[in-house]
Amino acid sequence: MAKEIIFLVEESAEGGYEAKALGHSIYTESETLEELKKAIRDAVKCHFEEKEMPQMIRLHMVKDEVIAV
Repeated sequence: MAKEIIFLVEESAEGGYEAKALGHSIYTESETLEELKKAIRDAVKCHFEEKEMPQMIRLHMVKDEVIAV
Protein backbone atom coordinates (compact mmCIF):
# COMPACT_ATOMS: atom_id res chain seq x y z
CA MET A 1 0.00 0.00 0.00
CA ALA A 2 1.37 3.40 -0.99
CA LYS A 3 1.25 6.06 1.70
CA GLU A 4 0.58 8.85 -0.76
CA ILE A 5 -0.04 9.64 -4.39
CA ILE A 6 1.14 12.88 -5.99
CA PHE A 7 -0.75 14.78 -8.67
CA LEU A 8 0.77 17.45 -10.89
CA VAL A 9 -1.90 20.18 -11.25
CA GLU A 10 -1.71 22.77 -14.03
CA GLU A 11 -4.02 25.38 -15.49
CA SER A 12 -5.47 24.12 -18.77
CA ALA A 13 -4.91 26.09 -21.97
CA GLU A 14 -8.68 25.85 -22.59
CA GLY A 15 -9.51 27.08 -19.08
CA GLY A 16 -9.94 25.14 -15.87
CA TYR A 17 -7.39 22.70 -14.46
CA GLU A 18 -5.74 19.38 -15.32
CA ALA A 19 -4.30 16.84 -12.90
CA LYS A 20 -1.93 13.96 -13.72
CA ALA A 21 -0.79 11.38 -11.19
CA LEU A 22 2.96 10.77 -11.01
CA GLY A 23 3.73 7.07 -11.47
CA HIS A 24 0.14 6.06 -12.22
CA SER A 25 -2.16 6.27 -15.25
CA ILE A 26 -4.63 8.68 -13.67
CA TYR A 27 -5.71 11.91 -15.36
CA THR A 28 -8.65 14.20 -14.68
CA GLU A 29 -9.73 17.77 -15.37
CA SER A 30 -12.27 20.27 -14.12
CA GLU A 31 -13.35 23.91 -14.33
CA THR A 32 -12.55 24.85 -10.69
CA LEU A 33 -10.04 23.72 -8.08
CA GLU A 34 -12.80 22.49 -5.76
CA GLU A 35 -14.33 20.38 -8.55
CA LEU A 36 -10.85 19.12 -9.44
CA LYS A 37 -10.22 17.92 -5.88
CA LYS A 38 -13.46 15.94 -5.94
CA ALA A 39 -12.62 14.51 -9.37
CA ILE A 40 -9.15 13.47 -8.14
CA ARG A 41 -10.64 11.67 -5.12
CA ASP A 42 -13.13 9.86 -7.37
CA ALA A 43 -10.40 8.91 -9.87
CA VAL A 44 -8.15 7.52 -7.12
CA LYS A 45 -11.04 5.47 -5.68
CA CYS A 46 -11.74 4.02 -9.15
CA HIS A 47 -8.07 3.24 -9.85
CA PHE A 48 -7.10 1.41 -6.63
CA GLU A 49 -8.49 -1.57 -4.77
CA GLU A 50 -9.46 -0.75 -1.18
CA LYS A 51 -6.41 -2.48 0.34
CA GLU A 52 -4.05 -0.62 -2.07
CA MET A 53 -5.65 2.82 -1.60
CA PRO A 54 -3.13 5.60 -0.80
CA GLN A 55 -3.60 7.21 2.59
CA MET A 56 -2.85 10.73 1.30
CA ILE A 57 -3.31 12.64 -1.96
CA ARG A 58 -0.76 15.40 -2.49
CA LEU A 59 -1.31 18.13 -5.09
CA HIS A 60 1.71 19.80 -6.66
CA MET A 61 0.44 23.06 -8.19
CA VAL A 62 2.42 24.31 -11.20
CA LYS A 63 1.90 27.75 -12.69
CA ASP A 64 3.79 29.04 -15.71
CA GLU A 65 4.42 32.75 -15.85
CA VAL A 66 6.23 34.76 -18.47
CA ILE A 67 8.08 37.88 -17.36
CA ALA A 68 8.97 40.45 -20.01
CA VAL A 69 12.57 41.59 -20.00
